[in-house]
Amino acid sequence: MKKNILITGAPGIGKTILIINILNAVKHTGPVGFYTEEIREQGIRKGFSLISTSGNRSTLAHVNIRSRFKVGKYGVDIAGFEALIEQLPFFDDNAGMIVIDEIGKMECFSTKFMQLIRTILDSDKLFIATVALKGEGLITKVKKRSDIELFEITRDNRNELLQKIMNHTLSKLSR
Repeated sequence: MKKNILITGAPGIGKTILIINILNAVKHTGPVGFYTEEIREQGIRKGFSLISTSGNRSTLAHVNIRSRFKVGKYGVDIAGFEALIEQLPFFDDNAGMIVIDEIGKMECFSTKFMQLIRTILDSDKLFIATVALKGEGLITKVKKRSDIELFEITRDNRNELLQKIMNHTLSKLSR
Protein backbone atom coordinates (compact mmCIF):
# COMPACT_ATOMS: atom_id res chain seq x y z
CA MET A 1 0.00 0.00 0.00
CA LYS A 2 1.14 3.49 -0.79
CA LYS A 3 1.49 6.08 1.98
CA ASN A 4 0.54 9.12 -0.09
CA ILE A 5 -3.16 9.50 -0.87
CA LEU A 6 -4.44 12.06 -3.34
CA ILE A 7 -8.10 12.82 -3.90
CA THR A 8 -9.19 14.50 -7.11
CA GLY A 9 -12.50 15.34 -8.66
CA ALA A 10 -14.53 18.04 -10.34
CA PRO A 11 -14.97 21.39 -8.56
CA GLY A 12 -17.87 21.27 -6.09
CA ILE A 13 -18.03 17.46 -5.98
CA GLY A 14 -17.15 17.24 -2.25
CA LYS A 15 -13.35 17.03 -1.93
CA THR A 16 -13.19 19.51 0.95
CA ILE A 17 -16.08 17.85 2.79
CA LEU A 18 -14.24 14.54 2.45
CA ILE A 19 -11.05 16.10 3.85
CA ILE A 20 -12.95 17.57 6.81
CA ASN A 21 -14.51 14.16 7.48
CA ILE A 22 -11.07 12.53 7.32
CA LEU A 23 -9.67 15.14 9.75
CA ASN A 24 -12.55 14.46 12.15
CA ALA A 25 -12.00 10.70 11.91
CA VAL A 26 -8.27 10.94 12.67
CA LYS A 27 -8.19 13.90 15.07
CA HIS A 28 -7.01 11.60 17.87
CA THR A 29 -3.76 11.07 15.92
CA GLY A 30 -2.85 14.78 15.81
CA PRO A 31 -3.07 15.50 12.08
CA VAL A 32 -1.35 18.63 10.79
CA GLY A 33 -2.48 20.63 7.79
CA PHE A 34 -5.29 22.80 6.50
CA TYR A 35 -8.50 22.85 4.51
CA THR A 36 -10.21 25.54 2.48
CA GLU A 37 -13.56 27.19 2.99
CA GLU A 38 -15.49 29.49 0.70
CA ILE A 39 -15.95 33.11 1.75
CA ARG A 40 -19.53 34.06 0.90
CA GLU A 41 -21.14 37.46 1.14
CA GLN A 42 -24.90 37.64 0.62
CA GLY A 43 -24.80 34.16 -0.88
CA ILE A 44 -22.13 35.03 -3.45
CA ARG A 45 -18.67 33.45 -3.34
CA LYS A 46 -16.10 36.18 -2.85
CA GLY A 47 -13.02 34.15 -2.01
CA PHE A 48 -11.42 31.32 -0.07
CA SER A 49 -10.18 31.01 3.52
CA LEU A 50 -7.69 28.53 4.88
CA ILE A 51 -8.31 26.88 8.23
CA SER A 52 -5.40 25.06 9.84
CA THR A 53 -5.75 22.03 12.08
CA SER A 54 -4.62 24.29 14.94
CA GLY A 55 -7.59 26.61 14.26
CA ASN A 56 -5.73 29.49 12.60
CA ARG A 57 -7.47 31.20 9.69
CA SER A 58 -6.10 33.09 6.73
CA THR A 59 -7.54 34.43 3.49
CA LEU A 60 -6.05 32.61 0.51
CA ALA A 61 -7.88 34.51 -2.22
CA HIS A 62 -10.55 37.16 -2.54
CA VAL A 63 -12.10 39.37 -5.20
CA ASN A 64 -10.85 42.42 -3.27
CA ILE A 65 -7.22 41.29 -3.05
CA ARG A 66 -4.98 43.11 -5.49
CA SER A 67 -2.21 40.73 -6.46
CA ARG A 68 -0.16 39.82 -9.49
CA PHE A 69 -1.27 36.25 -8.72
CA LYS A 70 -4.84 35.73 -9.93
CA VAL A 71 -7.14 32.84 -10.67
CA GLY A 72 -10.21 34.12 -12.44
CA LYS A 73 -11.54 37.08 -10.47
CA TYR A 74 -9.66 36.16 -7.29
CA GLY A 75 -6.41 37.78 -6.21
CA VAL A 76 -4.24 35.32 -4.28
CA ASP A 77 -2.47 36.36 -1.05
CA ILE A 78 0.77 34.38 -1.35
CA ALA A 79 2.44 36.06 1.65
CA GLY A 80 -0.51 35.27 3.92
CA PHE A 81 -0.68 31.69 2.63
CA GLU A 82 3.03 31.14 3.23
CA ALA A 83 2.79 32.66 6.72
CA LEU A 84 0.07 30.14 7.60
CA ILE A 85 1.90 27.08 6.26
CA GLU A 86 5.17 28.15 7.94
CA GLN A 87 3.40 28.01 11.34
CA LEU A 88 2.33 24.40 10.91
CA PRO A 89 4.51 21.68 12.48
CA PHE A 90 4.25 19.27 9.53
CA PHE A 91 7.28 17.21 10.57
CA ASP A 92 6.80 17.27 14.33
CA ASP A 93 7.14 13.84 15.94
CA ASN A 94 3.61 14.23 17.35
CA ALA A 95 2.03 14.84 13.93
CA GLY A 96 0.13 11.69 13.07
CA MET A 97 -0.35 12.55 9.41
CA ILE A 98 -0.35 15.51 7.07
CA VAL A 99 -3.62 16.60 5.47
CA ILE A 100 -3.80 19.35 2.83
CA ASP A 101 -6.75 20.75 0.89
CA GLU A 102 -5.61 21.42 -1.82
CA ILE A 103 -2.79 21.18 -4.32
CA GLY A 104 -4.33 23.60 -6.79
CA LYS A 105 -3.51 26.51 -9.05
CA MET A 106 -3.81 29.16 -6.31
CA GLU A 107 -1.56 27.27 -3.92
CA CYS A 108 0.99 26.47 -6.62
CA PHE A 109 1.78 30.17 -7.09
CA SER A 110 3.87 29.67 -3.93
CA THR A 111 7.29 28.13 -4.52
CA LYS A 112 7.49 27.45 -0.75
CA PHE A 113 4.28 25.42 -0.97
CA MET A 114 5.49 23.44 -3.98
CA GLN A 115 8.74 22.60 -2.18
CA LEU A 116 6.78 21.64 0.93
CA ILE A 117 4.63 19.23 -1.09
CA ARG A 118 7.72 17.58 -2.60
CA THR A 119 9.29 17.25 0.86
CA ILE A 120 6.11 15.78 2.35
CA LEU A 121 5.74 13.28 -0.50
CA ASP A 122 9.35 12.15 -0.02
CA SER A 123 9.05 11.94 3.78
CA ASP A 124 7.92 9.03 5.94
CA LYS A 125 4.77 10.91 7.00
CA LEU A 126 1.39 9.60 5.93
CA PHE A 127 -0.03 12.22 3.56
CA ILE A 128 -3.58 12.84 2.35
CA ALA A 129 -4.34 15.75 0.03
CA THR A 130 -6.84 16.93 -2.50
CA VAL A 131 -5.45 17.81 -5.90
CA ALA A 132 -7.05 19.70 -8.75
CA LEU A 133 -8.57 17.51 -11.45
CA LYS A 134 -6.93 19.64 -14.13
CA GLY A 135 -3.70 21.57 -14.05
CA GLU A 136 -0.09 21.64 -15.10
CA GLY A 137 3.29 21.49 -13.42
CA LEU A 138 3.18 20.16 -9.87
CA ILE A 139 -0.51 19.22 -10.16
CA THR A 140 0.28 16.79 -12.99
CA LYS A 141 3.59 15.60 -11.53
CA VAL A 142 2.21 14.57 -8.14
CA LYS A 143 -0.56 12.51 -9.72
CA LYS A 144 2.01 10.57 -11.80
CA ARG A 145 4.25 9.60 -8.87
CA SER A 146 4.58 5.88 -8.24
CA ASP A 147 4.19 6.31 -4.46
CA ILE A 148 0.67 7.75 -4.48
CA GLU A 149 -2.77 6.21 -4.40
CA LEU A 150 -5.10 8.42 -6.45
CA PHE A 151 -8.82 8.41 -5.71
CA GLU A 152 -11.31 10.29 -7.87
CA ILE A 153 -14.41 11.41 -6.03
CA THR A 154 -17.64 11.31 -8.02
CA ARG A 155 -21.32 11.63 -7.21
CA ASP A 156 -21.57 7.83 -7.35
CA ASN A 157 -18.73 7.04 -4.92
CA ARG A 158 -18.49 10.02 -2.58
CA ASN A 159 -20.47 8.35 0.21
CA GLU A 160 -18.26 5.24 0.22
CA LEU A 161 -14.93 6.95 -0.39
CA LEU A 162 -14.43 8.06 3.21
CA GLN A 163 -14.57 4.48 4.47
CA LYS A 164 -12.29 3.25 1.68
CA ILE A 165 -9.69 5.91 2.46
CA MET A 166 -10.02 5.36 6.21
CA ASN A 167 -9.44 1.62 5.81
CA HIS A 168 -6.28 2.42 3.85
CA THR A 169 -5.19 5.12 6.32
CA LEU A 170 -5.88 3.25 9.54
CA SER A 171 -3.80 0.32 8.40
CA LYS A 172 -0.90 2.73 7.86
CA LEU A 173 -1.40 4.54 11.18
CA SER A 174 -1.39 1.32 13.18
CA ARG A 175 2.09 0.35 11.95
